[in-house]
Amino acid sequence: MKLNPIYTILLLVFSTFIFGQSNFSDNPLDAVFETRDSKNFWEAFDKMDKSKQNPFIEYMQKGSQGVKGFTENRIINADSLFNVVKKRKADYELSRNVLDGLSSKKKRIVAIYSALKYWYPNAKFPPVYFVYGRFNSGGTSSPDGVIIGIEMLQNLDGISGLIAHELIHYQQKITGKDMLLKWCLLEGGADFIGELTSGESINQFSYKYGDQNLDKLGPEFVTKLKSTDHQDWLYGTSKKDDRPNDLGYWIGYKITESYFNKQKDKQKAIEEILNIKDPLQFLKQSGFLDIYIKEYQKSGKESFDAFFKY
Repeated sequence: MKLNPIYTILLLVFSTFIFGQSNFSDNPLDAVFETRDSKNFWEAFDKMDKSKQNPFIEYMQKGSQGVKGFTENRIINADSLFNVVKKRKADYELSRNVLDGLSSKKKRIVAIYSALKYWYPNAKFPPVYFVYGRFNSGGTSSPDGVIIGIEMLQNLDGISGLIAHELIHYQQKITGKDMLLKWCLLEGGADFIGELTSGESINQFSYKYGDQNLDKLGPEFVTKLKSTDHQDWLYGTSKKDDRPNDLGYWIGYKITESYFNKQKDKQKAIEEILNIKDPLQFLKQSGFLDIYIKEYQKSGKESFDAFFKY
């Protein structure tokens, strides 16, 4: 499945958050998909040519927690929204019926939630809010749940896999020193468990590239994984070669997968993946980059074990 550009945007935005919410439902069947903001938006939209007032004032006032979470830095206010909608009416019209197939997707997503509950009994399930913004954000996450910008959606292809990924971020409590490795494990772990529960891969292109270029990328990552520099691995590249964005998702996935495969108790492994306390020790236990780490340490005349010390 080719990832819709909207999903790439969402992944970038969500990546900076780690949620461990306790006020969400722990029952997959209670999953909330809030769409009333779409109805409110189109009511306002259809009043634009008739009303003397800004019809989006009411949209903002009646908005869900999703609209409230989408306001700062995105919608800004009713006037800002009105100005963009007037200029891009035809673009907004393209998404008028995009949520029509959501009911069938909801069944699929509830099944994914139930699968996560099996693997991780302590799982919590945040609401998913579908709202309209100003074509400047695919979505965000907040303490109230996942928020998706409907106007950016071309269709609902891949949305269940995306939500599976973002659901994992709400379960993660990854600690340890801030470094590239930690953030790759955050994103790669969400991809791994998201795929385990949904059966869907949302980053196929970058994963294919990574697998084909492991012997080039592995040694490079070993030299950078302790730094806080994300360039060429997360959220953008320097264009030094033909690599795609976000290879950190791929390498984090591969490390997580290797760790998971080595554990006898798979449910316990999932709990450990969600609650990594020491990223370097997790990497060591995975064994995924051992061959490259040994070569790197040999060049500096240091022991293998010394690599995993801060």
